Amino acid sequence: MAASGGPVEVALVAVAEATAGGAGAGGGAASSSSSSPGGACCWVWEVGSGAILAGYRGGSFAARGLALLGGEHLLGAQLGKAWLGAWELQRKDQLQQKIICPGLVSCLTAAPNGLYVLAGIAESIYLWEVSSGNLLAILNRHYQDLTCLAFTDDSSHFLSGAKDCLVIVWNLCSVLQAEHSQSPEPRHVWSRHSLPITDLCCGVGGPMARAATASLDQTAKLWEISSGDLLLSVVFDVGIMSVTLDLTEYFMFCGGMDGSIFQVDLCSWPVQRERGFRTERENGKVFQGHRNQVTCLSVSTDGNLLLSGSHDETVRLWDIQSRQCLRTVNYKGPITNAFITLAPANMINPDSKPSVPLPKFSRHLHNVENMEGSGSEGLTLCLGLHQKVRGPKLLYGVRMGRAPLTSALSLQNLTGNHEQLKIQVTELEEEVATLRKINKSLFDFSSRIITKPGKQ
Repeated sequence: MAASGGPVEVALVAVAEATAGGAGAGGGAASSSSSSPGGACCWVWEVGSGAILAGYRGGSFAARGLALLGGEHLLGAQLGKAWLGAWELQRKDQLQQKIICPGLVSCLTAAPNGLYVLAGIAESIYLWEVSSGNLLAILNRHYQDLTCLAFTDDSSHFLSGAKDCLVIVWNLCSVLQAEHSQSPEPRHVWSRHSLPITDLCCGVGGPMARAATASLDQTAKLWEISSGDLLLSVVFDVGIMSVTLDLTEYFMFCGGMDGSIFQVDLCSWPVQRERGFRTERENGKVFQGHRNQVTCLSVSTDGNLLLSGSHDETVRLWDIQSRQCLRTVNYKGPITNAFITLAPANMINPDSKPSVPLPKFSRHLHNVENMEGSGSEGLTLCLGLHQKVRGPKLLYGVRMGRAPLTSALSLQNLTGNHEQLKIQVTELEEEVATLRKINKSLFDFSSRIITKPGKQ
């Protein structure tokens, strides 16, 4: 543990399948033997010593599907299931809550301020308010499945990446203020990648930060969030599955499909907006050791250590300066999530409790759910964002205003038209769903053709 009350830096690791036997450390000069609770799906171990601090049981995590919420809860998108698992950090014995979602969750993130949760479900982004559990927005700007989501460090913006090759930057305030009948406009749409997005990360600086994106098109790109400008594009010989920045943003680390980890110097001279990565020219800045694609990368807070997770069922801790592997931890399944963070107090203190329990997360938009939840009949009018007036009350107000009696009949006609409109909307939604399936099939087919290795 860290010395006398100092911060404890920990690694959180999750696998696709939770099997008995857990994890064990081995290999490397600084490795130490340890074992984790059997049947756990997520492990927490101290970066400095390698000692396992906790193991959370009760599920298996999808890629990019692990998030710390407000320093009090751990959220996990369950592999192949339409729900999120929620654990209280100090209670590691069992799954505490299931959050039912409208569909399979492909990626997940939580705002650093602990107020909001984002989930990618098919090609839609769902935004929940943590304090109330209300579903505040459903964003439908992507046309293929979501693959990754990330907030800026001040929670003012978030980024989404998908299989449609797009990365979209959203202003959280604009999303929250938009009317439900209108789709909020994103701040930027980045379309410079030519194959599905695999990972993205945000640097430090809120709306002034830089963001890195990775793609199967064998490139990693660096962007400026404020202007939307492309700052750097690096071309590799393999598809890039993961990307991260160190805190000083001197280096960008990229995980390849072949198990290599590439270290890109962001301060090299002369400055070039587009360049190819050459091992010889980069003085051998490649971390070698993984035998399969590198799915997760994270840098320690002091910038000296790099954590990597791979489908070869290992997590490795590297010394960045020497590029030597200090510790190898073996697991029983592909690594889907791995990152370094400072341990929240609730994780260390078994007597602590969340300040507020997690509410039930809604599956319907907040305003729509409130309108449909009322038992009264009649037309509902929304005044502003939150004021609602039901049909009978509106009719009473009209009569008090000495309006003609025909107004009541008009309201009844409007109600009938409203029912007919709902039927038409349902039919159109079914047609859109069919077209999306056709579009997805065509896209997947073309992607397989493009990425299929040629005959030697």
